Amino acid sequence: MKKGTTNVLVAGVGGQGVILASDIMSEVFMEAGYDVKKSEIHGMAMRGGIVTSHFRFGKKVYSPLIKEGEVDILFAFEQLEGLRWINHLRPKGKIIMNDNKVNPPVVNLGDMEYPKGIPETIKGKFKDFYLVKGTEIALQMGDARAANVVLLGAMSMFFEIKEDLWLKTILGVLPPKVHDLNRKAFAAGREQVQLA
Repeated sequence: MKKGTTNVLVAGVGGQGVILASDIMSEVFMEAGYDVKKSEIHGMAMRGGIVTSHFRFGKKVYSPLIKEGEVDILFAFEQLEGLRWINHLRPKGKIIMNDNKVNPPVVNLGDMEYPKGIPETIKGKFKDFYLVKGTEIALQMGDARAANVVLLGAMSMFFEIKEDLWLKTILGVLPPKVHDLNRKAFAAGREQVQLA
């Protein structure tokens, strides 16, 4: 990571755990000694509405908001949201995107089709692109809700913060009955990046 402030934009839709993931990241980076600022934007107050979180960390951070074109890492929980926010990335920005599609209301109503070839479009514009099978892996493990932990595992690979701190923070906000599942989900996310 570059010196100074690092800007991360977390984007997804309601019900995917975007805010929980952003809260976990904030806690991890504060525990690691960084100054952290975070801001959230909730779309429709229901599942399926757009949800974003601006997350900034560094030695000293003065504002939680990230200007367009200054995002270092786009952390997208859904393909269309990844596409929607790519203009906010720096030219050499990094994208970690869940290989998942959530139909917006206009698609469900039949007014539009879900865009095809989103990963290919993004990969054509950004070299540093990681497509993570977060939802697929979580479903194979038996609980789609673990997808955000798979994605956090993938995200953790890009920072010099010990794996133990990530796991301690994640497990600290989850009930004990899902700890084993989420340990496996986190490890699977890290493996996705190692294999990329």
